[in-house]
Amino acid sequence: MKFGVLVFPGSNCDHDTSNVVSEIAKQPVTFLWHDSPSLDNCDAILVPGGFAYGDYLRTGAIARFSPVMQSVKKFAADGGLVLGICNGFQILTEAGLLPGALMRNAGLKYVCKQIYLRTETSNTPFTSTLKKGEVLKIPIGHMEGNYFCDPETLTALKRDDRIVFRYSSQEGEITPEANPNGSLGNIAGILNEGRNVLGMMPHPDRSSESLLGSADGYRIFASMVKALQAKEGETPAPPELAAL
Repeated sequence: MKFGVLVFPGSNCDHDTSNVVSEIAKQPVTFLWHDSPSLDNCDAILVPGGFAYGDYLRTGAIARFSPVMQSVKKFAADGGLVLGICNGFQILTEAGLLPGALMRNAGLKYVCKQIYLRTETSNTPFTSTLKKGEVLKIPIGHMEGNYFCDPETLTALKRDDRIVFRYSSQEGEITPEANPNGSLGNIAGILNEGRNVLGMMPHPDRSSESLLGSADGYRIFASMVKALQAKEGETPAPPELAAL
């Protein structure tokens, strides 16, 4: 099992993401440079947060054309696990790996704070260690996190159980007050049709150790490890959360 973390000019969460995999999940991980088409035989790809190519033109608009993303698109089409976090989510929508778009926050201001997420489905390789309705405490840090899609896409996301996370209150209530950026339906994370690609604006990489204020984000990485172990025929045994 090996994870790959993409690195673009402007990525600033690549080492945070790699640290979770290597130091917390205790799994092999390597960095994958943006101008190389090689995925180095990785079993899962992590597209981290930051400002790929300076967010020029539009967030993710340039990164989608990089050589590594052409390989990621093929990898995803073949069923490989791909997780996009924050800027990574933006890149995945621009690349057509996920539907919809991330627009400027409703308040037109950068938002950086701890928020709460309600888990909408556990039927994914990214949330199998969670329960439907479980609330996570995870930070956000973005200017363009306002998710939008057309009515037909929203209907499909709901029908196919592809909305993974919604912004909520600490008690799990979906309210306008709990929505930090104006996202349609409080959507914070979605899946592709194949359920092997997840994009989310909150940062599980910044909330995978209790010393950071919350270890809730680690559950997403633990679920990925569990899914990959099952695929390889191993007994799923990611590190215990209590040890964080």
